Amino acid sequence: MSTTLSPAAPVLERPRFVEPTSSAAPEHQWAGYEKALFRFAFLYFALQVLPLDWKYYRDVAANWSGFSFGDIFRVAHYSPRFFDGPDTFLNWAVVALLAAVGAVVWSLVDKSRPEYNTLYYWLRVLVRYRLAAGLLAYGFLKLFPMQSPPPSLSLLNTHYGDLSDWKIFSLSLGIVPSYQSFLGLVEILSAVLLLNRRTASIGAFLSISFLGNVFLSNLAYEGGEYVYSFYLLALALVVLWYDARRVNDLLTLERPAVPNRFQLVLPEGWQRSGRQVLKAGFVLLFVGLYGVKTYAAYQRGPYHYPQTPGLPDAAGLYNVREFRLAGQVRPYSATDPERWQDVVLEEWNTLSVRSSRPVVLDHSNTEAIHSQDANRNYEFAGAAGRHYYAYQLSSDGQTLTLQNRNPGEGADKLTLRLTRPDARTITLSGTDAQGRDLQVVLEKRDKKHLLEEAAKTGRRGDLKL
Repeated sequence: MSTTLSPAAPVLERPRFVEPTSSAAPEHQWAGYEKALFRFAFLYFALQVLPLDWKYYRDVAANWSGFSFGDIFRVAHYSPRFFDGPDTFLNWAVVALLAAVGAVVWSLVDKSRPEYNTLYYWLRVLVRYRLAAGLLAYGFLKLFPMQSPPPSLSLLNTHYGDLSDWKIFSLSLGIVPSYQSFLGLVEILSAVLLLNRRTASIGAFLSISFLGNVFLSNLAYEGGEYVYSFYLLALALVVLWYDARRVNDLLTLERPAVPNRFQLVLPEGWQRSGRQVLKAGFVLLFVGLYGVKTYAAYQRGPYHYPQTPGLPDAAGLYNVREFRLAGQVRPYSATDPERWQDVVLEEWNTLSVRSSRPVVLDHSNTEAIHSQDANRNYEFAGAAGRHYYAYQLSSDGQTLTLQNRNPGEGADKLTLRLTRPDARTITLSGTDAQGRDLQVVLEKRDKKHLLEEAAKTGRRGDLKL
């Protein structure tokens, strides 16, 4: 039996989805509170991003020596400072106060404007490129694993308890260069995505995931970059906020998302050309030139350690076989503050001495790229238990002049005559910082380090110590 629909019978149509008018309608006019918040946010982040401090340009000009990768890093590492000393969130409070005053004045003189879509676009551009510069500055230092260098021989022979939390974290990252390179790749990828308006939100999302981990690591290990890492994190949140509501509507609430229909119109040809030139210049400086220069620095060796070569064929750990001070033999003692316990000679011109004499701890825990050996303090920063000396060898190769690298320990200078009876023995004689006669006999010790032996055999090789 068949059933036939009468022509007069209603036909059930396929239901059609109609977007709610409130979500689909374009926003022509902002609410009063939205305009007030935007004025404050625009001024706040403009003050955070644009280098308005004359001292910034003074320092950049003073340090612009040879256009090195360190100079470019300093350009990208800007954040507003109003107080001397370590960076704190108090600087942010000053910026917020200035932005609040400016927003009040702006509201009084600009009451009739219905929206700030164009200014919002330019604010997002400004923040995107500032965030990209910060990520690239650190990203290339990690891609070519230099930000956390491998531990020096002195650090390998420093007691674990004599290292600060941040130094332990840095050394732990330094012994896994491949992982450090992966982290740098993530930063560079996030930065490249930020350079394109269509992929900026994806880059911001990756940045938030990465920078959140950096910020928490700085808090957990007492790092000095927690303010700056949160600064970059805040910039990433500003970039992502532009699409946050649409993403939330689409993925979380499962309702229609209003597309972004704003289109920037630059009527003049020079404006369009100028934008392309500025973008190309940014990419050339922070990606091309900076990438090439960081790779060249990586080929030269870790920039954290001095570059002046040390005594030839002398690097290693030495036992102090004999120690005479003011004509008196001092036997080995773990408590004598003047008796040397062991000595390390690095590949570069550093001699470190382990003794029970208290070390004035250098609390430096922020990233800094120094061009001069005298300013490179990574090897002793955050490390107690050893005293670090820079030495110079006389032209005849028989006299060592030692100067304490740690400025906090004062004028600690020694002048010692050097003799090498054989390949494993070094004799030093002369005067200490107090002018007393000093005689030391050093005997090289054959000590294997797990890190070096594991590098020889590989991850799957047999390892014997």
